Amino acid sequence: MSMFELSERGRRYRDELLTFMDEHVYPAEPVYEAQMTESGDPHFQPPVLEELKTEARKQGLWNLFHPHPQWGPGLTNLEYAQLAEIMGRSMHLAPEATNCSAPDTGNMEVLTLFGTPEHQEQWLRPLLDGEIRSAFAMTEPAVASSDATNIQLRMDRDGDDYVLNGRKWWTSNALHKNCKVMIVMGKTDPTGPVHRQQSMMVVPIDTPGVTIQRGLPVFGYQDREGHAEVLFENVRVPATALLAGEGDGFMISQARLGPGRIHHCMRAIGMAERALDLMIDRAQARVTFGEPIANRANIQDWIAESRIEIDMARLLTLKAAYLMDTVGNKAARTEIAAIKVAAPNVALKVIDRAIQVHGGAGVSDDFPLASMYAHMRTLRLADGPDEVHKRSIAQWELRRRDPNWGKRG
Repeated sequence: MSMFELSERGRRYRDELLTFMDEHVYPAEPVYEAQMTESGDPHFQPPVLEELKTEARKQGLWNLFHPHPQWGPGLTNLEYAQLAEIMGRSMHLAPEATNCSAPDTGNMEVLTLFGTPEHQEQWLRPLLDGEIRSAFAMTEPAVASSDATNIQLRMDRDGDDYVLNGRKWWTSNALHKNCKVMIVMGKTDPTGPVHRQQSMMVVPIDTPGVTIQRGLPVFGYQDREGHAEVLFENVRVPATALLAGEGDGFMISQARLGPGRIHHCMRAIGMAERALDLMIDRAQARVTFGEPIANRANIQDWIAESRIEIDMARLLTLKAAYLMDTVGNKAARTEIAAIKVAAPNVALKVIDRAIQVHGGAGVSDDFPLASMYAHMRTLRLADGPDEVHKRSIAQWELRRRDPNWGKRG
């Protein structure tokens, strides 16, 4: 049996999801585009998406990401990774249709692991039911947030409350029509040990003092869920809003990011697969100088390189998922960091080749490639830029040869 062979349960979910994509998701894509265009609102929640959610839930293709059987199907990382790849082929529809969208998936895991029963009843249950959406507020415009210890938003204790002051941006999902709550990271103890200064709290998005100042475009696109700049001015929340305990924010962020990176990377591979299909179809259909573009040696080279690179990235991602399941996230940290670098870079290469084969059409909105490129280029910064992950990998490799490397006084 192959290390990465799917279980019978995993194969059943894969086959059912593939059928759902063919019968419901792909046919809904032009409907989605038409409804979004007609609305004139980049953050509109199109009816077709709600119809897809109803159908997915009816078919049992719901909360597939959740590893805890109490709240979801309890799939392993290896099982879910291959489903996330399928969803990545229709990024605007499939993840949300199955209630597997970021940042909700990470937030739901945080609420599962660190939320109080009250948090879980008020926020986790509606999120699991797909009734609301959520945002994750960590990145700040005034500091290099790739180093989470730089976070400056203050969370000051005042009696039975905390008072929050600061500014966040790239708070994804904050402009979604159904977004009701944020998980916010800030500093409760600026003088404490460097990794114990931060805490996380649950903050309803309509709390007085919370102002959504603007939605940040991504290469000129306004994503439907939005990437907001959010101002916190004397935002008062009860002490019960605290997740885990004071000083646990950094720990929670690390617990949240491991599975999320697997999800992002497998969706990136699914997106690359779709771009490769589009490239092949276009190359076979277009004729230049008397023969199909697909007959050109450089095009065949691009197709071959794309297949090799996608499969390499997939195998590395499946290895990371397998290690997370068998030896834990900490032991898999090199592989998790490696896929976070490899998957979006591979996808970008494939999408770029597909754009070139499409000519002018590739950079238009008549095909999804330009939007895919913008989304994937952003992923090289989301959850930490490439350079942070490569720095971590290099340090672990150096210490593999010399355990005291970098620790000398």
